Amino acid sequence: MAVRWTGGHSSPVLCLNASKEGLLASGAEGGDLTAWGEDGTPLGHMRFQGADDVTSVLFSPSCPTKLYASHGETISVLDVRSLKDSLDHFHVNEEEINCLSLNQTENLLASADDSGAIKILDVENKKVVRSLKRHSNICSSVAFRPQRPQSLVSCGLDMQVMLWSLQKARPLWITNLQEDETEEMEDPQSPGQLLNPALAHSISVASCGNIFSCGAEDGKVRIFRVMGVKCEQQLGFKGHTLGVSQVCFLPESYLLLTGGNDGKIMLWDANSEVEKKQKSPTKCTHRKKPKRGTCTKQGGNTDASVTDEEEHGNILPKLNIEHGEKVNWLLGTKIKGHQNILVADQTSCISVYPLNEF
Repeated sequence: MAVRWTGGHSSPVLCLNASKEGLLASGAEGGDLTAWGEDGTPLGHMRFQGADDVTSVLFSPSCPTKLYASHGETISVLDVRSLKDSLDHFHVNEEEINCLSLNQTENLLASADDSGAIKILDVENKKVVRSLKRHSNICSSVAFRPQRPQSLVSCGLDMQVMLWSLQKARPLWITNLQEDETEEMEDPQSPGQLLNPALAHSISVASCGNIFSCGAEDGKVRIFRVMGVKCEQQLGFKGHTLGVSQVCFLPESYLLLTGGNDGKIMLWDANSEVEKKQKSPTKCTHRKKPKRGTCTKQGGNTDASVTDEEEHGNILPKLNIEHGEKVNWLLGTKIKGHQNILVADQTSCISVYPLNEF
């Protein structure tokens, strides 16, 4: 069962992040930002002027008390020890920001917005050094690649996933996820099956920097490998019965957390599946119609046995949590030395699930 952190917000929590020293931050609708201790006690709270939703929060790895937060079109820099006023703020995006990402050297901050643009801010000089405009719809997620401070990946509601190098203004590589949909709709084994468009909601890069995952509205989880200046899809499987709202690699591993609009949270071992894919001479396709899993009561029951092999194209999750609420944000982090999953959903609480077995 989940432990619920309460008392920090009065509206749905939209985003989460953790510092290396055990501090946590959450952003919510209405401009609310809260800092938490490891025991789930709220340590500080503020509400941004204008009451724009806080859509992304991000701690500085080298300065664990420094926090970046996006609200509306603004990025604020804060000291979590004193959540009163911003230390600094930047207004470089023209529309609402959906996601922030710092590169490993912490000199560049990426902000993806509703116009489809990604602004690259030089944090030290406080100026935009790149404006990446190729998404034709909302850019929902962006992530710098670990160990490669000039490279990043992005995805959006235009159903496109892109690989960027900051030495170029145009993407190095683009794929349209809708092409997979077209293949499936032409599949004679699934006549009349209605499929959601592959609007891409979330992207996460593993610590190695070469493997990344994307979650989309069609319920699919896709895993890509960066091969120089292009990417190759290593795996694609139906992870959820509704849209995949969040994907998140656990630190220093290929264990992948996914969360969906179906109220489920799953843990997958991407490493073993990618290795199988590389050894197999045949292309791995998943044409079987997903079976509808039976719903269990809300309250965070964990049960991997309810997942049928057919449902995920012979790929079984290591863990299946019936969370019961649409997932807004997922975070895998250590609390008091133990790995946990933190979940933000449509409620004002944060749910914490222990991952003792991993």
